[in-house]
Amino acid sequence: MNDNEIAANLRVVISRLIKILRNEMKHDELLSLTERSTLALVYQYGEILPSELAVMEKVTKQSMSQIINKLLKQGYIKKTPSRMDKRKVIITITAVGKRSIDTQRHEKEEWLAKSISEKTTAKEKEVLVNAIKVLTKLVDLK
Repeated sequence: MNDNEIAANLRVVISRLIKILRNEMKHDELLSLTERSTLALVYQYGEILPSELAVMEKVTKQSMSQIINKLLKQGYIKKTPSRMDKRKVIITITAVGKRSIDTQRHEKEEWLAKSISEKTTAKEKEVLVNAIKVLTKLVDLK
């Protein structure tokens, strides 16, 4: 198999896995993919500006404003004025938002663990461990 065939097969398998994980999650219907991704970014960074979120999510500032408003209404995030520049607001995650992210991650990991346990041999698990190292290398920004 050449590099293009490997890339095509990998893309298909990863896309299918992501779709299955989304379908397995009970809480995901409340938020769009971009809203979940935005919430995960706020969780990851702790404090972040709306303009930074817009750039990371590759959406307009106007679209990000709508996403932020929805996350605010649902109690997942809060806005506070910047201490440095009162014209800016800082977005932070709330305890509710953290619980939501943690629950989703736990459910996804539980589903994957169960699937790995039921469908793979010890040798295949070793292959997965090595594949994770290779995939990490592909996505590592360094």
